[in-house]
Formats: sequence, structure tokens, C-alpha cells
Amino acid sequence: MSRLLLLRVVATLTIVLGVNYVVWRWLESVNWSAWWIAVPLVLAETYSVVDVTLFGLTMWRARTRPAPPAPGPGLTVDVFVTTYDEPVDLVLRTAEAARDLRYPHRTWVLDDGARPELAAAAADAGVGYLVRTADWEGRNRHAKAGNLNNALFQTDGEFLVVLDADQIPDPELLHRTLGYFSDPQVALVQTPQYFTNVPEADPLGSQAPLFYGPIQQGKDGWNAAFFCGSNAVLRREALMQLGLVGYVRATDQAVREALRASRTVLARARRRADDPRVAAAVDEVSSAARSSLALLDAGEPLADVTYAFQRRVDEVSAAVVGTDVAAMRADLEAIGAWPVETDSELGAPVVDEEALARLTDREWSPLGALASVQALVRAVDVDRADEAQPVMPVATLSVTEDMATAMRLHALGWRTVYHHERLAHGLAPEDLGTMITQRLRWAQGTMQVFLQENPLRVPGLRFGQRLMYLATMWSYLSGFAAVVYLAAPIIFLCFGVLPVTAWTWDFFARFLPFQLASQVLFLVAARGIRTWRGQQYSLALFPVWIRATWTAAANVWFGRPLGFAVTPKVRQDGRGSWRLVLPQLVAMGALVVAAVVGIARWGLGYAPWVGTWVNLLWVAYDLVVLSVIVQALRYRGYTGAERMG
Repeated sequence: MSRLLLLRVVATLTIVLGVNYVVWRWLESVNWSAWWIAVPLVLAETYSVVDVTLFGLTMWRARTRPAPPAPGPGLTVDVFVTTYDEPVDLVLRTAEAARDLRYPHRTWVLDDGARPELAAAAADAGVGYLVRTADWEGRNRHAKAGNLNNALFQTDGEFLVVLDADQIPDPELLHRTLGYFSDPQVALVQTPQYFTNVPEADPLGSQAPLFYGPIQQGKDGWNAAFFCGSNAVLRREALMQLGLVGYVRATDQAVREALRASRTVLARARRRADDPRVAAAVDEVSSAARSSLALLDAGEPLADVTYAFQRRVDEVSAAVVGTDVAAMRADLEAIGAWPVETDSELGAPVVDEEALARLTDREWSPLGALASVQALVRAVDVDRADEAQPVMPVATLSVTEDMATAMRLHALGWRTVYHHERLAHGLAPEDLGTMITQRLRWAQGTMQVFLQENPLRVPGLRFGQRLMYLATMWSYLSGFAAVVYLAAPIIFLCFGVLPVTAWTWDFFARFLPFQLASQVLFLVAARGIRTWRGQQYSLALFPVWIRATWTAAANVWFGRPLGFAVTPKVRQDGRGSWRLVLPQLVAMGALVVAAVVGIARWGLGYAPWVGTWVNLLWVAYDLVVLSVIVQALRYRGYTGAERMG
């Protein structure tokens, strides 16, 4: 309790100092004459204050759980080992370890690559083997989420364990986690991801001790610990409820869109209706569409509302069709009387030009608009023909299925648990390109969820849960702030442009205490865990975060495909890796040049000494942070000589 109290004191102090600093910056120290850099800088600083505030709130309820009770007998469990194109021997090692878990269960290899050699190896190892059913042919596949959804409908265990192809489980995994499910509201137990092929220096930043520790424990205190895609146990009932609710909501949305489209069609038809009888019919159906939308808003059953609307359209159509029949018959007789010619090649009748003119001038029957409305509502695809299965328990809205699934479970009132014990160990990327591919996919998936299901607007989430999901999503916007933090000292040292009004005592008295407090907050939260590598990569991968944001936005808003790249589990050819980090290398070069120019300008008397040396320190910090890119470029893979503790 004393540690949590200390955390709260430091978090409060940090937040107060941060707010004090950023308010002063906006009100007193923005150099409006150089607004083009001054405003971006104060915006970046505001972003950072919000970021550290969200971190402080995350740690406010950091929770260390006691050991769970032992699981009761007779629980049924399916263990899923997901794979696409990973080496067969690697998948088999994980499958055999999963097979040997001590609690009774069934193990399945979910092979999205449908490889005969893996099927044979799985059979020899005595584990199940599942591929997509024929229903998935030619339909949306949804990558790993689709693979899991397919398996859910081919198995029946009460609980399921999800393991990536390289995540070898500890034999006690089920004994150490199933006990949490004695609480009937627990839907998920997430355990850490830990990698054994990472050297002590961790040059690619693969281990995430701050996230798989204090941050997840903090989220756990708010009932917001989320699914991380692997090393997790889930309750089937919760997932199935999630899938059914998602199906109903998708159908409801489709019906609403059809009703809104119907009103648009009818409004246009009404403007062209000269016949009072037709106008009355169109008005009546339009009113029925409006009433149906209101009933849906009031929570009336979807099936009842759509059935009543269709019946009303049928009744209105039947009322006018009788009198229209005579007009339609006259139309047909008129057509029959028109002179026609026969096309010599096609053998089909062709209406001559005189007949076409008479056709366009004639008043036709008014049932077209009503018929189109009937077709719109009846065409709502309750079977979801573009999908292999109407119900998708695991979320498919992004290239990463985990966060969205957990957030939807929380919105339905389910609880989650973060169990802080290494119960599986896997393989991290061993080259820069693979690492960047992995981080890009994570960031894209997170931003897709943010843009489609903003946690601040998702019904059912509690206030704390909204903040916890927002904190994770917010962190991926750091790339834009990083660009400003790199550009500001370069602009001052090279051109003497000040983004602040002056380097005065007021500035340092507010800035330095806030910076010191924020670092103390990280130290207290980390409890001795090394977090520097993670802090480096949060800045050093700024091009990745920016790319992830704009590609996710293009996908969500304009439908541009993202693609899905499985993280390779073996080292890739590193030749040309420097091209992947060219923006960072250019930034480092620009910082060095700016430092030289700044020193020369100060020596010649063109720049104030305080501003020059403050920005030189800033440049030095940026270079130290970006130096991790050089280490990553030089990294040649894990040799086993040095291992993370």
C-alpha cells in the first residue's frame, strides 16, 4: 500500500506541474511572431503533458494480484496454436508443449496456410489440426481473427488458450490461470509475452517490461487489462455473446441504413408525384420509415420493426396497384401497337425512333419508388453473404484482433485479469526490418480501432476503461510530436528562430520541475525495471507511428487496403536495412550539422548563450535517443551468449 501511495503522490505532483507548465506556455511564452514553429512546439508539449497524465492515471490503481485458486476439475479447454507460414518444426515445438500442459485439454494447430506437411506432423504428434472450412473460399478472411473465428465453430471447449506459433507454454499455464474463471464474470486472463532470443542490450526493444508489468497491472486495476493476441485464456461463452451482439448490431445498422435510404428515395419520388393518390401513398410509406427508425431507437425488436414496415409497404402498394393495373395494361397495349423492326443479326424487335419518342413522353405507373423501397429493406443481408459465417466472436475490424475484442468484452460488462507471471516464452524479431513490420502492424491495428470505435464513445465502457484504452491509442500519435521535438532545436541553432519568447527564469522554474517529476514517476512505476529502451523507441520510430496513423486513416475513411504481414520468426536478410530508417539517419545528420552551426553562431555573437546551450543539450538528448537506430542496424541476431534476465 505504501508503494501505491507513493505512486499516487508522484503522479499527482507530475500532473499538477505539467498542467501548470503547459498553461503558462500557452498564455505567456508562445512566440507568435514565429507561430509556424512556436505553435507546433506548444502543441507537442501539450500532447506530452496529456500523455504523462494518462500514464499517471494508469498507475493510480496498479494492482498486484495474489495467486489464483486452483482450477476445479472437469473444465473443458481447447488450446489453439495459430500459424500461417512459420517453419513446421517451430510450430510443432509449440504444439507439443501445448499438448503436454498438465491440465486435461485438447490441442489444435490452426493452420491458415493449409500445409499438408504440417497436417501430417500434427497427426504424428497427436494434436488436432484445423484449416478454414469451404465457406471461407472467396470471402473475407480477416487474417488471424478469421482463423480463430473459424476454429471457434469447429470446437466446443468452455475455455480456449491462444498461442502464437513461437510461444512455447509452461506446463503449468492452465493450473496457474483457470482458477480466475471461478468468477463467472471473468472473460479473459492475459499473461506476459517474454522472449528468450533477446540479448541483454535488447537493441530492437523487443522486451516490453514496462507494458507487461506496471502498465498492464495499472489497467487491471481499472478492469481494463486487454487481450494481447497470445499467451491468453478466454471464456468461450463471453466470445460467443460478443459475436451474437455484434451480429445483431451489424444487422440493426444495415436495416437503419436501408430505412434512411428509403426515405431519400421516397423524398425524390414525392417531388415528382403529380397524382394526389400517388403522393399520399409515398407520404404514408415515408412516415412508416420514419416511425420504424424511431421504434429502433426506442429499443423495439429488430425483427418486429422490419416485418411491420414491410407489411405496411405491401399494404400501401396493394392499395394503388389495382387502379394502376388499368394504366399498365394500356401502356402494354400501346407498346404492342407501336411500329417495330426486326434486327437481322439478333432477331430481336427494335423500337423505331418515333416509338422511342412516344415512350419517353408517356406517364408511367408510380409503383417504382415503392417497389424499390420494398427491395431495399428485404435486401438487408442477414446472412452476411460476404462473410464465411454471420457471427464473428473475435473482432475483425482491424489488422490486430486483440484490443478491439477486449474493448468490446469490457463494454458488455465482462471482467479481465492480468496475471503477472511468465507462463510462455517466444521468439522476438532478430532484424530491424522484421521489428519495424511488427511495430507498424501493431500501430495500424490500434489506430484502426481508435478511428472506428473511439473508446470515448463506445457504449457500456466505464470512465476509467475509456481512459485506459485512450492511453494506449494516444501513445501512437507520438510520431507527430517527435518531428517537432527534432525540428525545433535545429531551427533555432541554424536560423536563430525562438519558439518561446525568452529563456527566462519563469521558463526553467516550470519546465525543469515537470521534467524531473515525470522521470521520477517512471522510476517509481517501473520498480527497478529497465525502461530506457522503450523510451528510446517511442521517439526513434517516429516515421513508423506517423505511417501507421495515416495508413489506418486511409483504410478507415477511404477503404484503402493495409495488407497483413505475419511477423517472420527467422532472421531476414538485413542488406539495405538502412533504407528503412533513412528519416532517422537524416534527422541525426541534421542535428549534428545544427550543433556545429549553433556553436559557430554563438562564437560569432549571433546567438544568445542561454538559448544556444539549452538547444545543444536538447540536440544531445535527441542524438542519444536516436542512437538506438545505429545499434539496431549493427545488430546481427541473437547468439545465445547473452540473455535478458
